[in-house]
Amino acid sequence: KGTTGQSISRGIWLRLFAIGISAYTVGNGALFWGLKYLPATTVSFLMSLSPLLILIGGAIWLKEIPTRWQVFGIIVSLLGSVLFFSSGLQSGEPVGIIIVIVGLIGFMLFGVFGREIAKGKQLDTLTLTTIPLAIGGGFLLLIAFLIERMPIFSVKSVGIALWLAIVNTALAYVLYNHSLQILTALEMNMILNLTPLGTALLAWWLLGERLSFLQIIGMVVMITGVIFVQRSHNNRSEKTN
Repeated sequence: KGTTGQSISRGIWLRLFAIGISAYTVGNGALFWGLKYLPATTVSFLMSLSPLLILIGGAIWLKEIPTRWQVFGIIVSLLGSVLFFSSGLQSGEPVGIIIVIVGLIGFMLFGVFGREIAKGKQLDTLTLTTIPLAIGGGFLLLIAFLIERMPIFSVKSVGIALWLAIVNTALAYVLYNHSLQILTALEMNMILNLTPLGTALLAWWLLGERLSFLQIIGMVVMITGVIFVQRSHNNRSEKTN
């Protein structure tokens, strides 16, 4: 069982604060800010580079050294990302690239610190999710109010906001943090790299948007890379058991 809210140590509180700021304030804030300067496809491609930062951060901070097959899987997956996004990549302002890179660093810290707490089961999943979300989301909300003022709400915008808050944020991060008890930060983020593929498939199914042959090849290559990474995890788990 994880630590209860009444017995959270100062060190864990500091990590929870760091998780909240790095993920929700810096990571998400930089992601949406970067979209003002860069096309969505370019931002998605840059986000697909996050496993490289996670690999470095996990190796240094958590001493989770990836296997050779996992490194190979990352390279394969990145090649798939290049193929998948190549037709839509456009040059953007350098400031946008810098902003997104800052966001990537934030997400890297989020994954590494979250994995450290989840792996040691120092907190239960709900606490690990809600406290950083309240801290980081609160700061981001304050910044948004100061910069953009009070938004104008409509029934549609409220519905979208509720869906994003409940499903895309709360539920998604609960599942993410729970998975970090078993998967390394690298393995978890490799799975998340498949998100654009799911979006593309939904767009094809619901909106009738066509996938190019190059995109289909890229999807297959990306999935192959993720399989290499996860297969290595399974082999390591079998040896441990």
